This record gives sequence, C-alpha cells and structure tokens, in this order.
Amino acid sequence: MAEARAARIDLRGLTMSRTTLVCAGAALLYTAAFILYPYGHVGVFSFWAKDLYSIRPDFILDNYQRIVERPLYLTVIGNSLRIATMVTLVSAVMGYVLAMFLARYAGRWKNTLFILLLVPLWTSFLLRAYVWKIILGRNGLIGGFLGQFGVEPDQLGFLLYSDVSIVIALVYIFVPFVAIPVFAALEKIPPAYGEASADLGARPIRTFVHVTFPLTVPSLLAGCTIVFCLSFGDFITPALLGGSDNIMIANVIIGQFGAAFDWPFGSALAIVVLATVLVVVSAAAWVGNRVAGGR
Repeated sequence: MAEARAARIDLRGLTMSRTTLVCAGAALLYTAAFILYPYGHVGVFSFWAKDLYSIRPDFILDNYQRIVERPLYLTVIGNSLRIATMVTLVSAVMGYVLAMFLARYAGRWKNTLFILLLVPLWTSFLLRAYVWKIILGRNGLIGGFLGQFGVEPDQLGFLLYSDVSIVIALVYIFVPFVAIPVFAALEKIPPAYGEASADLGARPIRTFVHVTFPLTVPSLLAGCTIVFCLSFGDFITPALLGGSDNIMIANVIIGQFGAAFDWPFGSALAIVVLATVLVVVSAAAWVGNRVAGGR
C-alpha cells in the first residue's frame, strides 16, 4: 500500500515536472521569437551604415553619436518622457480612485460599472484617439459648451494640437489598464483585515495607508508600467492630436523607417528608447517595492 502511494506521488511529481517544463519551454519560445529575435535584429541594424538608398552591414557608432550630438533628438526623447510620466501619474490616481469606488462603494452597480469600464477597450485605439480630436476641436463639444458662456473659439486653441490634448486622450485610453488590476487586488483583500485594523483602533484613513494601499501596490505598479510603456511608444495619438512642437520619439522612429529610409539610425533610436524604458521601469519597480514594504 505504501509502495503504491509512493508510486502515485512520484508519478504526480513527474507530471508536474513535465507541465512545468512545457510551460517554461513555451515562455522561452515566445521570448526568443517575439522579443529577443526582433530586438536583436534592431540592435544589429543600429550599427549598420546607410549609403544613399541602401544600407550595408558594418559596425559603426555614428548613429548613436548622431543622437548625442543633435539636441533635437534628446529634446524629443525628453518630451516623450514628460508626456508619458504625466499620463502615468494622472492614470494612476484616476484608475486607483475608480477601482476603489467599484470595489467598495458601487454596491449592486459594481458589475454594470465594471463592464462599462471595459467597453472602450472593445473599440479601435485609432477611433478612441480620433474621438478626442472632435471633442477638443474649436467647434467641438467643449468649445460649443464654453461658447455659451462667451468664450471665443480662438481662446481654446490650447485644447487641440498640444500636450494637453495628448495627455487627455492617452489618460482616457489607458485608465482601465490601472483600474482593472487594482480592482482585482482590492477584491482579493479579506474584509477581516479592515475589521481587525478597526478593532485595534485605527481610523479608515490609517487602515488604508498601512493595510489596503501596500497590498495593492504591486497591481498599481504593474498597471503604471503598462501605461508608461504604451504612452512612451505611442505614435497615433501625437500624430492626430499633437502639433509640430509636440512630436514624440515614436513618430521620429517611424519617419526614419519610412520616408527617410534610414533604418540604422531608426534602430539606434529604438535601442535608446528601449534602454530608457528599462531604466525608468526598473526605478519604478524599486520604488514600488520600497513602498510596499518589500512584498
């Protein structure tokens, strides 16, 4: 009987090992095919040279030197970082408040409001960005409303083709990416935690600061990371809602791979963007872990 039980345990252990092996193999295959191989190609291209209408294999640092020596590209990267940071911070606050409302105060409307939160994700990204071009236009919804109070259309020029319009549209698009994981984290917190904190004399705000918020930091951080990466690399929204002074680095990279036909320089810009995102995300993860108390 004991031998049969040991055989079942070994067989179960063998099955789990195979499952783990298959999952790990799938993850490695995905990483190699869709991350390492494409980025490896981009990294190799960044050291190649361009000759008029063709590119040739080489190993030069001219493309990276060009980025450093021309302030325009560093300015565009800084502008992209600034807009992505603003979008991430505003989305974090709005997403967290929205998730808290859904989890704790929505009551019987919780499921309905959660579905309404998901509905915008079912539509095209381009459509969601283009809608704000109509809303923020001089004769759009906001302009028409303020016009009732004597505000002239010329006074609303800052709403469109500016940083304001880009941030508003990206926040609208990316808030669900923060609200959904935070909502899931709040739903998993046992009510007994809050009750125990109250029994010990802690007020609701103290319970939130020392119990609820630290337990949701990993989800909040995951959502903010996604929002920052997508905002930093977005090119549709700046192309539709940004002006000539509000271009982002993704627009420059697309231009290099398109009309300029300078793939090596575009690849160098892409590698710089990738390194910048990795540094910012790593710093945010470190801060998040410190806030969460090492969880």
